[in-house]
Amino acid sequence: QVTLVESGGGLVQAGDSLQLSCAASGRTANTFRMAWFRQAPGKERDFLAGFNWGNIRPNYADSVQDRFTISRDNTRNTLYLQMNNLKPEDTAVYYCATSDAPIGAYAYWGRGTQVTVSS
Repeated sequence: QVTLVESGGGLVQAGDSLQLSCAASGRTANTFRMAWFRQAPGKERDFLAGFNWGNIRPNYADSVQDRFTISRDNTRNTLYLQMNNLKPEDTAVYYCATSDAPIGAYAYWGRGTQVTVSS
């Protein structure tokens, strides 16, 4: 079992930056896939950025590649998402997820942290 807890969300203005954190506990490993998703009101949950199995270089959704950076600190079992130049359309609940399988659906999810960007 893995528990994920996101933090760092809040209310910011357009152009501001935020760093989200996701602390993992329980059955964790540096090779597990980890990723960030977000879900805006009335929309589906979208992939933002993630590390594939084996913790190789991250991959990003095209919509955030130039503004968001994902990183992980394996010594602290923590995943981060640095978000720069935030826009009102970035308003959403942000989730982290992990899986002990190299492919397929993510097995474990956090409860999410709200990010609201005002114009």
